[in-house]
Amino acid sequence: MNIAFRSTTQSDADTLVAIRIAAMRESLERIGRFDPQRARERFLASFDPALCRFIELDGIQSGFILIRPQEDHWLLDHFYILPRHQGKGIGTAVLQAVIPDADLQRMPIRLGALRVSDSNRFYQRHGFIPTDEAEWDIYYVRQPS
Repeated sequence: MNIAFRSTTQSDADTLVAIRIAAMRESLERIGRFDPQRARERFLASFDPALCRFIELDGIQSGFILIRPQEDHWLLDHFYILPRHQGKGIGTAVLQAVIPDADLQRMPIRLGALRVSDSNRFYQRHGFIPTDEAEWDIYYVRQPS
């Protein structure tokens, strides 16, 4: 599997929004909260192309990741794989690239996942521990090893 990360620019915002919507649609529909306009606005309100990377598998755009370095942790703010590329090990390969860097810098990785999303099992399999819950989300941390 040949995973690559490609930089994003402001002009990629619409493509990134489309990936986010496609990846989250099923989970949001399950709880009656699918609203493409809201998903777009929430993403664009904090989009920073300098922190965002497209995920490519063998040259094919498969998703994106956005990590926000904080003073005492990294925030995995966005991590989406297009549905047609899910279940192929791409997410695992991405985390296998990210986690060693966080460990080297002794930085915990924090994230939130929609309560009904299949991503909760994925994150737990990769060492993320639930720390808190809200109405719609579960929050996780992975401590450096």
